[in-house]
Amino acid sequence: MQKRIWPALTLCFLLAGGCASLTRTTPPAPPAPLETFPETPAPVVVVPEPAKAPAPHTAPSPQAFQVADWSALPEWGIDKLAEALPALLLSCGSLKSQPEWQSACSAAAQLPGEDPAAVRQFFESSFVPHAVHNADGSSDGLVTGYYEPLLRGSRTPTRLYRFPVYGVPNDLLVVDLAETQPNLKGMRLRGRLHGNKVVPYYTRAEIERGEAAVRGREILWVDDAVELFFLQIQGSGRVKLPDGEIVRIGFAEHNGHPYRSIGRVLVERGELPQDKASMQGIKQWGKQNPDLLPLLLQQNPAFVFFREMPSSSPGPVGALGVALTPGRSIAVDASVVPLGAPVFLSTTWPLSARPLNRLVLAQDTGSAIKGAVRADFFWGFGDEAGQIAGRMRQTGRMWVLYPRGFEPRLP
Repeated sequence: MQKRIWPALTLCFLLAGGCASLTRTTPPAPPAPLETFPETPAPVVVVPEPAKAPAPHTAPSPQAFQVADWSALPEWGIDKLAEALPALLLSCGSLKSQPEWQSACSAAAQLPGEDPAAVRQFFESSFVPHAVHNADGSSDGLVTGYYEPLLRGSRTPTRLYRFPVYGVPNDLLVVDLAETQPNLKGMRLRGRLHGNKVVPYYTRAEIERGEAAVRGREILWVDDAVELFFLQIQGSGRVKLPDGEIVRIGFAEHNGHPYRSIGRVLVERGELPQDKASMQGIKQWGKQNPDLLPLLLQQNPAFVFFREMPSSSPGPVGALGVALTPGRSIAVDASVVPLGAPVFLSTTWPLSARPLNRLVLAQDTGSAIKGAVRADFFWGFGDEAGQIAGRMRQTGRMWVLYPRGFEPRLP
């Protein structure tokens, strides 16, 4: 019997907005935005019919990686590699079933983490560094930062807590195109049914005007619209309730619309200089222009829906499905950099030329993280981490550490 297929173009023509809702698991965004937008893919998928065959393993572009010597990694010899070992072990929880990772992950589990020399020997004997290059052959790229914010909120609305944090609406459709077209692996279409047609899901403005079926999907209410907006950009956070309870929430889904940087909007309008278009600068602008703030936020049509996370988790969960480690986890473009792999990142501290050369793990993705040499550095939880992350917009280079004897590939 002939299998029915839904090619990407066919689905696009079904959409009133064209391909606006046709995205990879991490949706595309304009290059080098002023804010970042990490997300963790949600397991809920709506498909035309069951998959008939698994998608094949995909090798990244052969130009993306070039074998390098350890001496090429700046300050490799002085990095405290043992600090990255717990993050690697978390990655191994997702990677150990893949043949190329079995030996390295097994050895990592046996390492005496308190022995720096043994940890260094392990990395140098188990992995080979591969310099990462962009499609144009360059090796420099953008490094930004993100963090886990703390908001104030309530489980019920009040005059103070009046901004809703929504769970996934019942009418949001998520179609995984790889279920019928393996070559479209990582591509998802998000929309809703309108009669017998699939149309794009509601934009941020439409959701906030009450046009979407989100009533009753509130999981929390918070006291600050700007903080809620940046919570959506960060992708996860914590909310402190009036009784002192801390609720952890994380990415569940999004509306499928492309991300637009409101910082860039303010720069283009001449309302903020480029060097002030950080998270802190945008918040200050909002305090000075409260009447204009709602319309500014709606310039970003993308909208994130959340789910409540276990309070026992040691950190926010990234796209790999493991808790992120402050200072040792990054978000990457998973269509190029293998998710879960160790990456040596060479950049600088925010607003300075002070070197920041460190072994990290590629454990998350983000809609603004597009391109081979592109990373979002996870700084951790709270205001201090937010102050650093909000100012980070540095140039950097990357080396993927891949198990010896294997070429980097995507799962």
